[in-house]
Amino acid sequence: MNNSKPELRTVNVTRYVTPLREGGSLPALAEADDEYFYVLKFRGAGQGVKALIAELIGGEIARTLSLRIPELVFANLDAAFGRTEPDEEIQDLLRASEGLNLGLHYLSGAITFDALVNKVDARLASQIVWLDCLLMNVDRTPRNTNMLFWHKELWLIDHGASLYFHHSWHNWEEQAKRPFVQVKDHVLLPYATELDTINTEFRSLLNLERLQAIVALIPDDWLTGESPFESADEHREAYAKFLEIRLSSSEIFVKEAQNARKSLV
Repeated sequence: MNNSKPELRTVNVTRYVTPLREGGSLPALAEADDEYFYVLKFRGAGQGVKALIAELIGGEIARTLSLRIPELVFANLDAAFGRTEPDEEIQDLLRASEGLNLGLHYLSGAITFDALVNKVDARLASQIVWLDCLLMNVDRTPRNTNMLFWHKELWLIDHGASLYFHHSWHNWEEQAKRPFVQVKDHVLLPYATELDTINTEFRSLLNLERLQAIVALIPDDWLTGESPFESADEHREAYAKFLEIRLSSSEIFVKEAQNARKSLV
């Protein structure tokens, strides 16, 4: 387990390199003032800051569980940054994304995971399936695995489609207890034979204090606007409470995953 306090660096974007057309969030490869390259997720894209919040929470929970995640950083986009961009669509996106965005360290030379070619052992497969059930991540399917091989190790990327309940916050406490029925489409489900063991291990690693430390990273201005909560702190506490309830009810989503797997094998 990664026991260090979660903390994100802040970098300033210095160069927009190229758009990454795959996915609906319109990410891009960008360079920052630390001279590293990042896959930049924009607050002005279709799902707005909620996708960034899901990315942040999902990534830092995965890191807590010692799964491999590219470093996440806050990426500051200056108001003048997009003025020289000739593409009007990109220029509009950059203008709508002034302020703090989210970047993932670019894994140069990484290869997309292919279930027909690459193999994952039962323990790692069970860990990833469990994580995605906790996060309600609908985006780890054979069509779009959101996993990369880099330096002969498996890395997880793109958790922006997780925690989909927060797009409305309707009946969210009850949603926290629901099974994750979309697990039937998970690319690693056929190999996830150790879910009971992983459930016991991961529940002992994720406690309320850790969850609160992760949600405390969410910037205030990502929690304003059309928020159903009176304050940013109340909003963060709701995220922590949702995850706490879901964690305490994990047998429900583990059972759903096990039943879905039985229908596949």
